Amino acid sequence: MRELERYYRVLELEPGATLDEVNQAYKDLAFVWHPDRMPQDNQRLKDKAVSKLQQINEARDKLRSHKARLHVTSSRTTSQSASNPRSQQTTTSKTASQTTSWYSSPYPSSPYPPSSSQSSSSQSRKPAEPSYQPPKPHPDLTGKDYSGANLTNRDFSGRNMSYANLKGANLSDTFMHKVNLYGADLSEANLFRANLLLADLREANLQSANLIGADLSGADLRGADLRGARVMIGDRVQVKLIGALLNGAIMPDGSIHE
Repeated sequence: MRELERYYRVLELEPGATLDEVNQAYKDLAFVWHPDRMPQDNQRLKDKAVSKLQQINEARDKLRSHKARLHVTSSRTTSQSASNPRSQQTTTSKTASQTTSWYSSPYPSSPYPPSSSQSSSSQSRKPAEPSYQPPKPHPDLTGKDYSGANLTNRDFSGRNMSYANLKGANLSDTFMHKVNLYGADLSEANLFRANLLLADLREANLQSANLIGADLSGADLRGADLRGARVMIGDRVQVKLIGALLNGAIMPDGSIHE
């Protein structure tokens, strides 16, 4: 619990904040601490911004995972209660029968408690408790057609979207941390402020995509095609590419990165 409280403090939130508040705090702080906003000639501030942004990303991911687990647990409990509305009454009755002396049993004509065989028979007729079912994994989105779709603020973190068709899709403020976009078509897509930290974008088509404000730190862009992609405002690059792999990538100006 102390760990969760620390993540809330990193996002400048009170413990128990809602998922919407977590997402909004992340966006606000990511904007404030984006390294590209720091003076280009002040490496100390840029390094501090990188460290701060890593903490913000971790806090947001951990809190989202925590709230997802709470949602699954709550949904399962509600579903079980709805399917067995007499469960509470049955439990109460069972407790009462266990604490009552043997002469109150349903066999008043007998001076002895029910035999062990009777008890076993009664227990054998008890309905089986529903077993725990772990959450189902996310479906594979390989080759999925999202062309022109509005996917703003969606969370695709860790998903397999290799060879997906995202041409012209609106992916602004989308969470795509560690997403697999190998060979995907992202041409003309709007990736404004998208979180693509450590994403696999090898051989991806990013022609004419809007990458202003996108975080591509640590992303693998080897062989990607970025011709005509929007990455600059004026004479300043507005895409975060710290630690990104660009070998063989076709850059916005048509040159091949070596």
